[in-house]
Amino acid sequence: MIRRLPMLTAILVAAAVLLPTGRARAADPASDDKLCEVETTKDLTYCDGDDADKDKHKLDLYLPKGKKDFPVVMFVHGGGWIFGDRNFFGIYEDIGQMFARHGIGAVVISYRLSPHVMHPEHIKDVAAAFAWTHKHIGDYGGRADQLFVCGQSAGGHLGALLGTDESYLQAEGLSLKDVKGVMPVSGVYELLDGYFNEVFGKDPEKRKQAWPRTHVHEGCPPFFIAYGDKDYPFCDVASEEFCRALRKEKVSAETMKFKGHDHFNEVVKMGMDDDAMAQALCKFVMDHIKE
Repeated sequence: MIRRLPMLTAILVAAAVLLPTGRARAADPASDDKLCEVETTKDLTYCDGDDADKDKHKLDLYLPKGKKDFPVVMFVHGGGWIFGDRNFFGIYEDIGQMFARHGIGAVVISYRLSPHVMHPEHIKDVAAAFAWTHKHIGDYGGRADQLFVCGQSAGGHLGALLGTDESYLQAEGLSLKDVKGVMPVSGVYELLDGYFNEVFGKDPEKRKQAWPRTHVHEGCPPFFIAYGDKDYPFCDVASEEFCRALRKEKVSAETMKFKGHDHFNEVVKMGMDDDAMAQALCKFVMDHIKE
């Protein structure tokens, strides 16, 4: 686990700069009849009011052009709760495009970051973005009753928290029944004292309430928990333990480890149609809309 947030920021910046071209290599839809063309709508505001953040309370839509009644994935970016954005070097745009090419609408969101805000403001933003999607995605052809949540790293934590602690959805007039499934990638599900105090503070009880594993209970939506074989050392153990905790409460949950994926290259690979993780995420969605 990385202890110091500035170090994490430096690593993320370096990773983005060093990635080949900084963008995922996407297949040309014209070369594969099974792939959809993508229609993009950017910079939609999901939170209004005097205290709304003009930059972070925004989301982008990536939709299969000409399709109707498609499932939708809301994607939450990573960055240690202090860094990143939906526009981060085009990486998350590529993920949105990937889902849309496979007939799955994607909503890629930004949210406020620390140290400007602390927990629970990040997850409140995620819940507000989900509520906006639930209310408006039908206007764009998507199914409000087939909404999935996916996120990587800190975004995996936020997606998992949304799918376990119902209070944030209830504040938006929704419930866990409105979440069709959750797909955290290399997420954080429980954290020891002393880590990320700048984000979650030092109060033990407040920190405990911030972690998805605390809120696991029967009635949570299905989970698909992914991580890489070259990920941070704690990711495999944390993912497997979180999965066991979900299953103990009779929640449908599975894990999958992906060869050649580490904590940074996986978000690039996820934008590629031939990537095993990207394919598994799409399969999870398609399998569960049949239920």
